[in-house]
Amino acid sequence: MIAVTKAKSILQSLNLPQKKVRVQTVDALGCFLAESVKSTLNVPSFDNSAMDGYAYCWEDGLSELELIGESAAGASNLHKIEPGQAIRIFTGAPMPEGADSVIMQEKVQRKGARIFFESEEAEQGKHVRYQGSQCQKGATIAETASKITPGMVSLLASVGVGEVEVFQAPKVTLIITGNEIKAIGSELKRGQIYNANGPALEFWLKDLGVSEVNQIQVRDQKAEVVQGLKEALEISDLVIFTGGISVGDYDFVKEAVEANQVQELFYKLKQRPGKPLYAGQKEEKVVFALPGNPGSVLSCFMQYVKPLIHSWMGNSDAWSNYFEFPIAADFEKKIPLTQFLKAELTKGQVRVLQGQESFNLIAFGLANGFVEIPEESTEVKAGEKVKFYPW
Repeated sequence: MIAVTKAKSILQSLNLPQKKVRVQTVDALGCFLAESVKSTLNVPSFDNSAMDGYAYCWEDGLSELELIGESAAGASNLHKIEPGQAIRIFTGAPMPEGADSVIMQEKVQRKGARIFFESEEAEQGKHVRYQGSQCQKGATIAETASKITPGMVSLLASVGVGEVEVFQAPKVTLIITGNEIKAIGSELKRGQIYNANGPALEFWLKDLGVSEVNQIQVRDQKAEVVQGLKEALEISDLVIFTGGISVGDYDFVKEAVEANQVQELFYKLKQRPGKPLYAGQKEEKVVFALPGNPGSVLSCFMQYVKPLIHSWMGNSDAWSNYFEFPIAADFEKKIPLTQFLKAELTKGQVRVLQGQESFNLIAFGLANGFVEIPEESTEVKAGEKVKFYPW
């Protein structure tokens, strides 16, 4: 067995090919930029009002003005004001020529075609968003390796960027092993269970930005497991087994990876859950075999598979996927292994949940991440900071 830190170091050292692809900006959510992006225009592209109010020229020094028209958002006809004049203006509307300030409508009294306001309420340049004040045309607005979030999509769209070059996500195949596993919706017989791991992993993969996910199920027969891996390696960059990696009479994944000439990176870690975790590589493809219990599957995915995928996709901070928070109560660790515990982050503290068995899914309904208790620790006192891995 090797330490958790050693296993992560091995995965971080892999030199995996990063493919680039151009996609529509709206389809790039969750991906990482393979290029820096420059603004195609000034933002804002014209002087406009930040408020509903009245546009006027502060330099005139007048607080009683003649109202000569209005400017609404989307208006293309540009008004021009002379000294002593003002324009009714709305948020986002272009500033009229000759105006340099806006006074809020709440500060104004209107009588027919004239407006009045207190001179102390006036301020030069107030409530005006000037052309290029947010960013200049040609300025870099997103750096290489930046994650494309909903906010980033909005920014790119606002400057007319319809396509971006991103690092392509790996193609993934999930291989669900077990005679007892049945598809959701089918009738269960005694000794059978529903496929809980496949849907959870598929959801997490898509949440990471992986769009091509295949899922196959194989029975606990050596030939079927070997063939399933052979076919998966032909179409995928990453293969993830669930189950079949321990030492039982019906566990054939270890034999399957050897039969397919997959080079072992590590097998069995000093951790709970997920001690019999396997990782291997064949040329530029990676194979993970996760223990079958849901707690082990989700913990191992979070700790090893997720950061590897993010690194593959260009995220330079992929392995710094945790935050530190104080633990809510004392915790005594009774095993000389690194523990990953289902936990809930609430009010700035993490609370270790009941039901830590790797087969127990109830706690997952309450948890929003894992807490790590290092191998060398025997206890953690309330208030001490621990690593928290959110999902």
